[in-house]
Amino acid sequence: MVKVRHLVFILGDQLSSAISSLDGTDPELDVVLMCEVMEEATYVRHHPKKIAFIFSAMRHFADELRQRGFTVDYSMLDAPDNAGSFSGELERAIKRFDPEAVRITEPGEWRVLQMMEAWAETLHCPVDILPDKRFVCSRSEFAAWAKNRAQLRMEYFYRDMRRKTGLLMRGDEPEGGRWNFDAENRKPASPDLFALKRQGVAPDAVTQEVLDLVGRRFKAHFGSLENFDFAVTAAGAQVLLDSFVADQLPTFGEQQDAMLSSDPFLSHSLLSFYINAGLLDPLDVCRRVEVAYLAGDVPLNSAEGFIRQIIGWREYIRGVYWLKMPDYRAVNFLEADRPLPDFYWTGETDINCVRTVVSETRDHAYAHHIQRLMITGNFALLAGIRPQAVHEWYLEVYADAYEWVELPNVIGMSQFADGGFLGSKPYAAGGNYIHRMSDYCGTCRYDVKKKTGESACPFNALYWDFLDRNAEKLKRNQRLGPVYATWGKMTEAQRGDYRQSAAAFLAKLDGAVRTY
Repeated sequence: MVKVRHLVFILGDQLSSAISSLDGTDPELDVVLMCEVMEEATYVRHHPKKIAFIFSAMRHFADELRQRGFTVDYSMLDAPDNAGSFSGELERAIKRFDPEAVRITEPGEWRVLQMMEAWAETLHCPVDILPDKRFVCSRSEFAAWAKNRAQLRMEYFYRDMRRKTGLLMRGDEPEGGRWNFDAENRKPASPDLFALKRQGVAPDAVTQEVLDLVGRRFKAHFGSLENFDFAVTAAGAQVLLDSFVADQLPTFGEQQDAMLSSDPFLSHSLLSFYINAGLLDPLDVCRRVEVAYLAGDVPLNSAEGFIRQIIGWREYIRGVYWLKMPDYRAVNFLEADRPLPDFYWTGETDINCVRTVVSETRDHAYAHHIQRLMITGNFALLAGIRPQAVHEWYLEVYADAYEWVELPNVIGMSQFADGGFLGSKPYAAGGNYIHRMSDYCGTCRYDVKKKTGESACPFNALYWDFLDRNAEKLKRNQRLGPVYATWGKMTEAQRGDYRQSAAAFLAKLDGAVRTY
């Protein structure tokens, strides 16, 4: 048995050389523990590309640490003595190395923190849980910011983060005289024959070995492994960052809310995979974008819109998660209780926008934020799907989904299940929004211009039915006042048509429950 000082336990979303658990480590005295475990791959049925990405990135990161002189105790998923869980693998490692203490960076999920906090007692070894310094705002700092606020609003938090980081600031004032250029980020997209090809990274031997493993072990999970081209190292992720800044960022701003059947990515960065796993530092990414703006290579609305997503929304969402857990997972303000339809897994629906987004999600383990919010999320909200079922689906299918970032986005923003704590109004919309921001409606069996009836776009009747059946809970929302005024001005016959059309559609939907 080898006696070591620290057993440094690194998780699959902590793949950063600057992770706090590595601070002050000595390759002569400390051992790094990393493990692929079935419990984490299956506590929800993660997309195979997500599992492959994390496992391959972990293996590459372990190799990088070995090259730096570290002893890395790495347990592969198919190792015959793999215990299958974080707790089991840590217990085995403690028996092997008898460390003075375990060092680990705080996790991104509440359930994992509960495991960690029990380890010292159950495993009879000191466990030092260190703060995750990859975020601009610490958990305690966010809690102090949120204290005594009846409602939280990201915009005000975002301004504080701009001041703290100095990003896009001119002294005490925001660059361009405005904090937010969101109004300039809503331009619909149109097919562009000269769109630059999206860069990816071809699998190396390590990644191919992982792909073979995942293909064998997780073939029943939703999603395709075909055309896997994720970066799995920090160097590879940096190449993709440079490509995004040069090729997509200039048009990111105006097109970030657009949707196009022929292009699932448009000008989005696809960097959330790497930021959330630790291969890219979020603040470094924002500074890289700021440099491009200051050099005159990208417009301000693109730079500001991108930076807002990182130091504004991403940090805000994380703060809300840790502030409100564990109760936040169970909230259901609108008392929605319909099961998730089977077509969220099969893609077999005549609603073209939903079919397109689910199919792209299956193929890429990705959909951009407007597709998630205003297509699959909007439909679930209007149809009254149980928010916890929606949350679990999003956690399963997206490669950038970790509970800390995904749960508040779904429960709070997309499904309004927290009653307005996170966002000021439900993100509900009828077919006209989808028609304006996409080309999905042109090839849909349903007619977006028809308001009611069997051939009408289901979003139209569902929108008004959603507002009607939730009126007692929503009508006092100031941002919905004009909408309810419009509903009130309709004739009883018009309102009846909407109710009848929605009821007919929902009756059919109730037969389309999950069989996967």
